[in-house]
Parts: sequence; C-alpha cells; structure tokens
Amino acid sequence: MTQALRLAEQGLYTTQPNPRVGCVIVKNQQIIGQGAHLKVGEPHAEVFALRQAGLATKGADAYVTLEPCNHHGRTPPCVDALINAGIKRVVVAMQDPNPLVAGNGLKRLLAQGIKVETGLMEAEAWALNPGFISRMTRGMPYVRSKIAASLDGRTALKNGKSLWITAEAARLDVQHWRAQSCAIITGIGTVLADNPTMNVRLPVTVARQPLRVIVDSQLQTPTDCKMLDASQLVFSPVLIAHASDPSSKAHILKALGAELLHIPKLNGQVDLSALLENLAQRGINEVLLEAGQGLNGAFLQANLIDEFIFYYAPKLMGTDASGMFAIQELTEMQQATDLHILDIRQIGQDIRLRAQPIAKPIHKIL
Repeated sequence: MTQALRLAEQGLYTTQPNPRVGCVIVKNQQIIGQGAHLKVGEPHAEVFALRQAGLATKGADAYVTLEPCNHHGRTPPCVDALINAGIKRVVVAMQDPNPLVAGNGLKRLLAQGIKVETGLMEAEAWALNPGFISRMTRGMPYVRSKIAASLDGRTALKNGKSLWITAEAARLDVQHWRAQSCAIITGIGTVLADNPTMNVRLPVTVARQPLRVIVDSQLQTPTDCKMLDASQLVFSPVLIAHASDPSSKAHILKALGAELLHIPKLNGQVDLSALLENLAQRGINEVLLEAGQGLNGAFLQANLIDEFIFYYAPKLMGTDASGMFAIQELTEMQQATDLHILDIRQIGQDIRLRAQPIAKPIHKIL
C-alpha cells in the first residue's frame, strides 16, 4: 500500500478534478503490476496495473488507495476490470466519497466472491485527496491559505510593500502548492498593490495552470494588470467575482478575456461561500488563497479556511506593518482561532508551518 500511495502521488499536479489513485498487483509476495491515474480521461490506476501484470493476474491481490469505481464515466468501471482479471483479494485504503461509488464498488467485489479489506493506511490516503473528498462530501473545495510573514506576524509594510518577505527557496515551495491547486484566489487589494501574475512557474505544470480568481467587489481590476495579459489567459483563465459594477467595467473586462461572476451579499461584498460552491460545481478540488489581510480575514471569519500554510521569514517589521488577518476585535481568549499544527520545517532560511483550525477538521488530513 505504501508503494500504491507513492504511485498515486505521481498525479499530484495532473489528475484534477479526479482523485489521485495508485494500484499495486501482488502474487506470491511479488509485485507483478503497478499503475497510477495521471490524467482525467485516461485509464485509472487499476487498469494500468492490470495491463502490466498481464495474464498473471488470476489469483493475485490488488492494493488500491481508493475504492475501485463501479460506474461508467469517461472510462469503464474498474471493478469489472478486477473481476475479469481473476483478482482474488482487494485491499483498499479508503472508501470513495463519490456518491456514485460510496461503497458500491466494494459490494460488487464481495458479491463476486472476492475478498475485500479496507482501512489500510487510510489516513495517508485521505491526505492525498483532501479537495476531492471535500467536494464530494461538503460541496466545497478544500481551501488552503498561504501567508508569508515576518517572525512578528507582519505581511506588508505600512506603505504596502511586501516583496520579498521570504527568500527564494520558500517562494519556490509555494509554486508546488499552486501547482496542485485547481484554483488560486486573490483579492483586489493584492492586485492593486503587487500586480501579480498568480500563475505556476514550474516546468512540470506548463500544460495545466490553475484557474485564477480575483475577489473584486466593486470591479476595480485594472485593465492592464498582469493577470489579464493575453498570453497568460491562453493557459490560465481568470474569473473575477464581484458584487457590483459602479464604473460599468464589466463589458471591458469580458472583452479582455476575463469571466465575470456576480455574487453579491447584502453588505455589498462578494459572497465567499457562494463563490466556493460555484468553484466546486466547476470541479475545483483544492484552492490556494493568496491574499492580503482583508480577504484573509473575511475567509477566516466566514470559517472557510481548511488549512493554513505560514511561511515565516527571519525578519521583524514592527507594529505599523500589516498583519495577517483583518478581523473584528476579540474581547475574550475563547474567541481566538485554535489551531492544530500539522507540520513544521525549515525551507531555506525560512520556516514553513502548516496548521488546521481545530473547530473545522477535515477527517484525517495529515
């Protein structure tokens, strides 16, 4: 199963909106076939593994990181492939949260007299697919908030300057989080202050760029900003979520190639929950929030952040610099957001800390 999980990781940047899955076929204590699902529309992990094993599959065991599918989608059911190959035992790390599967694949195998075992390395399997699981069980993507800050928790100088707080190694690490995300969300404040591209700059992901989303309540997005550069839009589309259009810019932004989504709240701001639901309906599994203290605070107060990725640089910026989250004043310690630390490690000269809100655990994410 460890090897199957390693295989599944090969699809970390490419399987969206499908889950990352690996499969290993074993006979007489020897691996005779293995495979991974790498891209939507292509064969699933079980099919690749069975092909590699060839005629030796009769009486073999299959180790799969996710319950085999039992429905026709873009590819035939993997359950049928396992049955027809004569597999005698299937070990599954976790049940598929997809309502179209959700235990039915396992039932089908049992009905054919195949021995089924579940739960082996289940936590590790959950950790591979937090976005897919979240979308299937909650109708929402899994949201990570990435924040680069000084050791005293400051994200930008009082004059708005923030480039660069962290060093090159940490910035490269961020690219991997972007690459495994289906969408990157930023706010109009960041667009106006930093004019970022918000794309992935890794050679392995040139063919798949995430959707870039700007939360811009009043449609202030500059028509000449880097995110609307025509050469970028070809590979990485831009969605602008807005609440109103006081300057009548919608038709101009559309003409430049942006997609506009009108989802206002009663307070004149963008409805962030509705935005995430819309993204889930588009097949968005994982979202990386890269924003300033305003949008970060809005997501935090709406309880919409599933995981934090803090990059701390060995710098001190002082109390006049911007903080991480602009939220209402807290008057009691019980109002603070309690976090569970998932991982701490040094990235170059900076420190990366991953944490989850204790009040909002997503099953067994590692």
